[in-house]
Amino acid sequence: MSRNADFDELLAILHLDRVDDNLFVGAHPSRNPIRTFGGQMMAQAFVAASRSLKYDITPSTLSAHFIAGGDPDVDLEFHVVRLRDERRFANRRVDVMQNGQLLTTALVSYLAGGKGLEHGVEPPVIDDPEAVLPIDELLRGYEDVVPLFVNALRPIEWRYTNDPAWIMRDKGGTLTHNRVWMTAQGPMPDDPVLHTAALIYSSDTTILDSIITTHGLSWGHDRIFAVTTNHTLWFHRPVRFDDWVLYSTTSPVAAESRGLGTGHFFDRSGLPLATVVQEGIVKHFP
Repeated sequence: MSRNADFDELLAILHLDRVDDNLFVGAHPSRNPIRTFGGQMMAQAFVAASRSLKYDITPSTLSAHFIAGGDPDVDLEFHVVRLRDERRFANRRVDVMQNGQLLTTALVSYLAGGKGLEHGVEPPVIDDPEAVLPIDELLRGYEDVVPLFVNALRPIEWRYTNDPAWIMRDKGGTLTHNRVWMTAQGPMPDDPVLHTAALIYSSDTTILDSIITTHGLSWGHDRIFAVTTNHTLWFHRPVRFDDWVLYSTTSPVAAESRGLGTGHFFDRSGLPLATVVQEGIVKHFP
């Protein structure tokens, strides 16, 4: 399947069926991991919340808690709870359900803040996306090491500016950060909800990598179990996901079989677009 076809599948699953004012149904793509991909659930939950808004307000925060894994063979229900509706402020809770079971709860806040004070973290100094290899090149020769990555749906183009975990592991090194250029694999509709949803979908990739690369470990090479428990994004500026954005991530702490991944999205000019924090259960079995 072509990467453009993968991208078409992403757009298709972000088009939710509206059952009533507060209930939406979402499908899965044709290729899935064992459990429903968390980035997919968050992106779909964000679309459901945004389609229920009374006023056109930009998002400020999304925070999701993952409670149970989803079955990729069964559609997802997105139950929207309208917590607040004003011209400048709105809040939604979205409960993601499947067969009567609660999988994820997401809280989404919207705020029309207007102009104010501005400052931001500086982006790392790295190569431009055109100067680094696409991920397909970095997976060549590692088909048996990371088959889940090789065979995964890839609607988003990734371009690592550093060695990904599986290559770093081969070289015997460690890495305390991961920096990846990302962009849509196809033309994006002119809909800010979908551009933000694509960023949310992408935010659930690579963010836990620094937990294991800090210790010189890699998916595929080493026996690692990882599952996300919660994930939060703060949106600083509108995003255009049909242009390259940089996802720069690190892991400030890991303890008690849990690790924290933090990251920032930057546009090509270096402006911070979003901040991400994710906690996951990460276990290594030597």
